Amino acid sequence: MDKLKMHTPNIADENYKKLVELFPDAVTETVNENGEVIRAIDKDILMQEINARVIGGGRQRYQFTWPDKKEAVILANKPITKTLRLDKEKSVGRDGTHGSIDSENIYIEGDNLDALKLLQETYLGKIKMIYIDPPYNTGNDFIYEDDFSQSAGEYADNSGQTDEEGNRLVQNSESNGRYHTDWLNMMYPRLKLAKDLLSEDGAIFISIDDNEQDNLKKICDEVFGSDNYISSFVWKRRTSSAMSSTKISIDHEYVVCYKKSCLREFRGIEKDYKDYSNPDNDPRGDWTTGDLTVGMNADQRPNQYYTLTDPATGQKYEPSYSRVWSYTPDSMEKLIRDNYIVFPSDPSKRPMKKRFKSELKDAYNPFSSWMTNVGLNTEGNREFSSLFDKKSYFSYAKPISLIRSLIEQVVSANDIVLDFFSGSGTTAQAILQSNAENNIHLKYILVQLPELTDEKSEAYRDGYRTITDIGEERIRRAGKKIKKETGADIDYGFRCFKVDSSNMKDVYYRPVDLEQGQLSLLSDNIKEDRNSEDLLIQTMLDLGIDLSSKIETEEIDDKEVFSVADGYLLACFDQQVSEETVINIAKRHPFYAVFRDSGMNNDSVATNFEQIFETYSSETVRRVL
Repeated sequence: MDKLKMHTPNIADENYKKLVELFPDAVTETVNENGEVIRAIDKDILMQEINARVIGGGRQRYQFTWPDKKEAVILANKPITKTLRLDKEKSVGRDGTHGSIDSENIYIEGDNLDALKLLQETYLGKIKMIYIDPPYNTGNDFIYEDDFSQSAGEYADNSGQTDEEGNRLVQNSESNGRYHTDWLNMMYPRLKLAKDLLSEDGAIFISIDDNEQDNLKKICDEVFGSDNYISSFVWKRRTSSAMSSTKISIDHEYVVCYKKSCLREFRGIEKDYKDYSNPDNDPRGDWTTGDLTVGMNADQRPNQYYTLTDPATGQKYEPSYSRVWSYTPDSMEKLIRDNYIVFPSDPSKRPMKKRFKSELKDAYNPFSSWMTNVGLNTEGNREFSSLFDKKSYFSYAKPISLIRSLIEQVVSANDIVLDFFSGSGTTAQAILQSNAENNIHLKYILVQLPELTDEKSEAYRDGYRTITDIGEERIRRAGKKIKKETGADIDYGFRCFKVDSSNMKDVYYRPVDLEQGQLSLLSDNIKEDRNSEDLLIQTMLDLGIDLSSKIETEEIDDKEVFSVADGYLLACFDQQVSEETVINIAKRHPFYAVFRDSGMNNDSVATNFEQIFETYSSETVRRVL
């Protein structure tokens, strides 16, 4: 029986395997400084294969780098043995019922670097849109600090605050000599992991201001590829004055956008057609007028520089030398016959062309400054405070209209939206509103570190100890409000998960380290404080099964059996599992069947396990933990 690995993918190993598949001749072995045989790449063969020059470390070349960049890359690729644990008490069902887990939305409490790694197997290439609002590195905000070299004691001492799992946030002031470095070290591995989660036609949107906009674009160019850059959209966030040292009041931020590879196009912005009418009862319907000239001079377009005559009145109209008619005489005559040209009663004005609503697209492509109708920060604060009947706990909550304007450009029904700096939960509320108003089914995955609230803050006085407490409560309240206002039959809930250490003891990962007298430990390699539900979630992560899948429990021969996705996975983690129970599970023909390694009733059951499945369900993938 094969064991589940119960850790996240080693991305460096995966990349190495891809290289082996492409260029097997370039793969070799060498000996390191400790005399150990390690894998290596023959650069000469690789150069021949790709017909390119390999540049050594000492050669000058264009690149974007910073201290610890290599460590940041290694950190992104490094596997972890952590898991997610379902918190039923905080979860909300599809209809808004507390404690239910039938929702397809996901809310994760924990370090987003760990969460992104844990999602790699399950959501690889499945996320249509990512929106994040990371720390802007203004000198006053907190950033995640990922440890590269410090001891455990130093790690805690330097932390601004540390949660139960040792995740930490530090205030990154401008006096810090690693001011930009620390921010880049935080962002790079998270963006690298995020890219893998995006679908090929997906896109990522990142809110940022001038403090790190240029650095953000450089690392995104490296992670996503400069050819996949869409735009840095401009969002006006305030109308009030806030003078900088240069006496310029900065009233905008950016939303930097990259595609994964083949995003078709933005849907555009719907026209309101308020200027369209049909005063002459034209059978083609409503129309408005458009310019009939083009900005070219008479020397460039001599055949479009002519006198235009109104056939009904004989009134003549001349183009200007620098702005000629848009059509040649023959084409213009046809437009006149087809009633496309509107001649003015005032001879000092120019003729115009009819533009019919029926002949136009319902949307126009957005400009980089297209978000003119998006609300300000003050709107985001009001939206939040209206749910809590008081002043907002957040000074710079993003407006729902900002997130919705982005969603509407690239997302379709049943797509998944990821926000791994979810803060107050604006993204979730934006999706709930979109689903209710447009009768669609979008799903979200939110990730937020349980950052502690300030003991002097209003949020703390109101009983909210962490940012996740606030975000989860906002989603609950927003769901109730939208349901009351619209009555829409949508998914109002979320399944709450927490990033935690593995369910497995260290012996599960390193059994070779055991001495002969410790072999008895192998019989129980699961931590004492973990239950069957914990094991199920880590199994789903390991097998790449959606966390939103339907989970049911049933009894088979008095043993608890989990059925995931209508029997796609059947898992039994009970002890003393009999041969009859194994047979009855095999007869259900699941795609996956998972058992506890030490759970078999006796050696006979363990011995016959493989034969039972070969007899009753040979196609089932069998695993133990």
